[in-house]
Amino acid sequence: MCGIVAAVADRNVVPVLLEGLRKLEYRGYDSAGLAVLNGGLQRLRAVGRVAELAAQADAVRAAGTTGIAHTRWATHGVPSERNAHPHVSGGLAVVHNGIIENHEALRERLKADGYAFTSDTDTEVVAHLVEKKLKSVPDLFDAVRAALAELEGAYALAVMREDDPSRVVVAREGSPLLLGLADDGCYAASDASALLQVTRRMVYLENGDCAEIRRDGQRIARIDGTPVERPVIESQLSADAVELGTYDHYMQKEIFEQPDALANTLEMVGAARSLQPGLFGAAAADALQGARQVLILACGTSWHAGLVARYWLEAIAGIPCAVEIASEYRYRDSVPDPETLVVTISQSGETADTLAALQHARSLGMTRTLAICNVPESSLVRETALRFITRAGPEIGVASTKAFTTQLAALYLLTLVLARLRGRLDAAAEARELKALRHVPAAVQKVLDLEPAIKDWARLFGGKQHALFLGRGRHYPIALEGALKLKEISYIHAEAYPAGELKHGPLALVDKDMPVIAVAPNDALLEKLKSNLQEVRARGGELFVFADADSEIADSEGVHVLRLPEHYGALSALLHVVPLQLLSYHVALVKGTDVDKPRNLAKSVTVE
Repeated sequence: MCGIVAAVADRNVVPVLLEGLRKLEYRGYDSAGLAVLNGGLQRLRAVGRVAELAAQADAVRAAGTTGIAHTRWATHGVPSERNAHPHVSGGLAVVHNGIIENHEALRERLKADGYAFTSDTDTEVVAHLVEKKLKSVPDLFDAVRAALAELEGAYALAVMREDDPSRVVVAREGSPLLLGLADDGCYAASDASALLQVTRRMVYLENGDCAEIRRDGQRIARIDGTPVERPVIESQLSADAVELGTYDHYMQKEIFEQPDALANTLEMVGAARSLQPGLFGAAAADALQGARQVLILACGTSWHAGLVARYWLEAIAGIPCAVEIASEYRYRDSVPDPETLVVTISQSGETADTLAALQHARSLGMTRTLAICNVPESSLVRETALRFITRAGPEIGVASTKAFTTQLAALYLLTLVLARLRGRLDAAAEARELKALRHVPAAVQKVLDLEPAIKDWARLFGGKQHALFLGRGRHYPIALEGALKLKEISYIHAEAYPAGELKHGPLALVDKDMPVIAVAPNDALLEKLKSNLQEVRARGGELFVFADADSEIADSEGVHVLRLPEHYGALSALLHVVPLQLLSYHVALVKGTDVDKPRNLAKSVTVE
């Protein structure tokens, strides 16, 4: 959720810290702060965006060769300067991502020891606890480890001390944290994108790691002090990939990157004559062949991808499939089957609820696990037996777009591989499916050409407060995704329903002020959907219909129709979501909201 940058170098690190925070601002943006050591501890904090903090730093000419910085997404305490990180205790400063679950008990103990609290955050207990440990354990690295032993919950931490400016101590449990190794010093951050400005050599910390970074290197140990080595990885992330370029917003950029993202994701089948289980890992053949059913665990947009996949898996592969919201799955009693293929889906691979759901599934004896993820170095990828990397590239906008469509592509590949293993995909059908997959990037590019017409539609939403999305079959989850996008970035209250459910309640909401957006591909359910749309018109509802080129739905008074360039069969769900993304984007522009950083939301949800 929040973002951390830390540095110990042979230069003024303030510009590095600020630029790193700008790259991480998508993770949290209600306040920001930094602290540097330069003959003393200098702390700056600001409510709002990183630009406010940068202005402060310029005004006071902040400088130092050792520093930590943070951009916050509030979990404890309202956005305010007093709650912004870093938090201090004596000459010690701390920044923190995650949630300390036992912070209330620790706060009471520390108050009894005479520590005064100046914020409402759970993080301040960490600052006071480490400062207390230093009284009996004078070494900062050892004191931090001693404090970690008393913390419960998820965290990524960076700690520095005024009278020990040669190092910063960092630790990870649940929230992502990595080190960056450069010629002029050592760095740490929540995300590799923050450190590309100084290095591409990264060390990814594991849960339970505590590390010390110095100008001349780093050392890593477990919380109990056992030394460990972690590999140095050359990041393949391009600095240009996290820049806006000619686009106005990251969401716009990422929508238009989808043809390339899909081409990259599907590259392995570009010249293939058959679909091989090895797409999902060396051990995939046995794991997939023996699976009796599929369980998909995900949150938000990734959950919608799973819902689409359920239709594919059952209809094409003939395998039973359940799709669970990860945050709910781990807290209910379920019936485990050790022959279940557990599929976890996440853009970041650090989604706390999805990771916890995976761990819960494994604890029930389900060890056939597969991650579909966009970040190869992520926790989710490291914790599953099989994995498929979607290769969408960095996704900065909070509202997910290219991650969703590449997840769908990966899930369709999984469907086809399972169908082949189960004898439900002969050679001719396999060849047709491969041909269709190769054409997906070009098909999506044609859909993007609808943008001018979608802009015209968006103007009609300027004064709307509510919207209803309808879909049937595998396009119902696409309607859900369209509603989520609209509410996320335009703040219009939007809901999605299976169109057949209109008469079971939602029709009561329909009037001239309630736009109804319908996903209407030319499939077996089209005639049923047309009847549902007539019900809307009969109540005065205004219809916005995304149809296929050969759908017999005509424009008329109160009925606006946009036709996608081609009908794409089972893969049409992947195409139909793209105009919904564009509609949400342009409605948000009309409404004047912050497209990339919608209120109350952050990109990577690394806490429950």
